[in-house]
Amino acid sequence: MSVTGSVLITNVRPYGDGDPVDVAVVDGEITAIGAGLPAPEGADTIDGGGGVLLPGFVDLHTHLRQPGREDTETVESGSRAAARGGYTAVFAMANTDPVADNASITDHVWRLGREIGLVDVHPVGAVTVGLAGEQLAEMGMMADGDAAVKLFSDDGKCVHDPVIMKRALEYSKGLGVLISQHSEDPRLTVGAVAHDGPTAARLGLTGWPRAAEESIVARDALLARDAGARVHIAHASTAGTVELIRWARGQGIEITAEVTPHHLLLDDSRLETYDGVNRVNPPLREETDKTALRAALADGVIDCVATDHAPHAAQEKCCEFSQARPGMLGLETALSIVVETMVRPGLLDWRGVARVMSERPAQIVGLDDQGRPIAVGEPANLTIIDPDGSWEVRGQTLASKSGNTPYESMRLPGVVQATVLRGRVTAARGPAAELGETAGEWR
Repeated sequence: MSVTGSVLITNVRPYGDGDPVDVAVVDGEITAIGAGLPAPEGADTIDGGGGVLLPGFVDLHTHLRQPGREDTETVESGSRAAARGGYTAVFAMANTDPVADNASITDHVWRLGREIGLVDVHPVGAVTVGLAGEQLAEMGMMADGDAAVKLFSDDGKCVHDPVIMKRALEYSKGLGVLISQHSEDPRLTVGAVAHDGPTAARLGLTGWPRAAEESIVARDALLARDAGARVHIAHASTAGTVELIRWARGQGIEITAEVTPHHLLLDDSRLETYDGVNRVNPPLREETDKTALRAALADGVIDCVATDHAPHAAQEKCCEFSQARPGMLGLETALSIVVETMVRPGLLDWRGVARVMSERPAQIVGLDDQGRPIAVGEPANLTIIDPDGSWEVRGQTLASKSGNTPYESMRLPGVVQATVLRGRVTAARGPAAELGETAGEWR
């Protein structure tokens, strides 16, 4: 594949609208859009097959596990999974080993992403030292480092002390960065592994109440109001959280939120098998929560989709349910789940998909070169989708080093055909893959 950043994409429909056109890219920038365009000098040509062309996706919530758990994922394997999923930028969470609570680690992760070059990898800095919730991490140094950290989170743990969270929000305002909160009052979730409802009671599983999430969402909205800062809610999972965000927005509070694909599609009925692959944090909720989350994503109360891609080793999931590590793979399946839950029912069109998977996440963290319009003069960070295609999920064929997908053997709609990062094809399947160094379904 050409490394010049120049490519001609033929026979695609930007945002799924109108008749197919060609898109010419030179040196990483869109230079022309129209029918019958000539290929730029030295450029490869990709036939889009009449598919949908969207801005490349941006994931605000990815676990790449490096440093420390390279047996489950690395920046390279996670980047490859992201590119296959249509992503051109991901934010790598800080709960690594050692924790990304200083500039030496965040800069290291950033450099790894740059060297690999499949997606833009933006490291997330920890809010507190060691994720312990007791002392603020070196947020200013991480923001000023080579990685220019824009997002901070103790994800995996809640910043549960309101005094610490208040200080973090105050510092974030001065630094021009964003705090993403894992909303979980730990006093309400001791030993909890499943949604606190009839299913957990019947199965003998310790319940995780909605209030554990909602109480922190409400608290942090008020803290953000008083600090004049922004706050972002990670993996919103309840109907009550939706209403709290709606209320906070009505008060002029700067609050944004994400929802995961698995909370859009799955509910706690999946726990009947006691399969550890279905354990996730926050837990799969009830049908009413799922319905509320879909409606909130459609109307913009929830801003965006974030995968919470969480790879785990087989032995960490194939065990007693209560001992299974929480988390699911998500990068390669996210687009298909959004198609299944939002596009097919008519809750979102393809412009809506661009909004929740590309434009809003880029806006939330201030990425100037991602989530941009498909227009002349804009960066060529793009993904080509076959809207009518489908594929069968097999964990062993995914790019991740782990296989803990809850969608094993499911046939899902919507196929990512190719991903383009600044004019370079970073993932392609079918005919486009033959342009790569090795032919096959994926390159």
